[in-house]
Amino acid sequence: MGSFGWKILIYFAVFVFALFMTVNGYSPILTVGVIVIAVLLSFVLLFYYPLLLEKRIDRLESFLRKQKKTPAIYINFVLANRLEDEARLIEEQLISKYKQAATQAQFKAAFGLYRKDMATVREAVPYIRKSDYRAYYEAILLIENGESDLARKTLESIKKHWMRLALLVEMEIKAGRHETAIEYAREAINSSKGVHRYVLYKEYERVLPQAVEVIS
Repeated sequence: MGSFGWKILIYFAVFVFALFMTVNGYSPILTVGVIVIAVLLSFVLLFYYPLLLEKRIDRLESFLRKQKKTPAIYINFVLANRLEDEARLIEEQLISKYKQAATQAQFKAAFGLYRKDMATVREAVPYIRKSDYRAYYEAILLIENGESDLARKTLESIKKHWMRLALLVEMEIKAGRHETAIEYAREAINSSKGVHRYVLYKEYERVLPQAVEVIS
């Protein structure tokens, strides 16, 4: 069942429950409170679950395709599928919408990495507030410069397991150890959820197709 079908089902269930409470003489305040909670829970189920917890790639793709009006989320679909025309448009929308330097820096670093523009990544890194993401991009720069030993030390500070594994994949690819890279790639996907899982899957589908053969 698609997200629209689930919405209809949830709204119908809320309506039936509200009608039941009204007919049976429950307090209007209690009825309204229950409805509000039910609507909030349905929003969490339909939006935050796929965003953060979903593991099925087909469901994640379906969810992300529908986020054109939410560029901060849609960026994941655009970059993962390398949609260059849309990437330019989304980049303009994000830079125009988000004025804080720290927020812009994270988007600029993402687009810089997507385009292999390490100068842009390097300029953005000092302004990224989220420590894991800042360390991630710092490690990427070190890997690109052939400083894998320093990159390994940097990734030790990263708390997100999938992010550390993704960096190890890059190191192994750079070193020409593709079999090890495939193993790390599979582990990275399996340890991730939500949109991060989708982005990793699409990246490895392109550069390490053996890593995604048994993942769906």
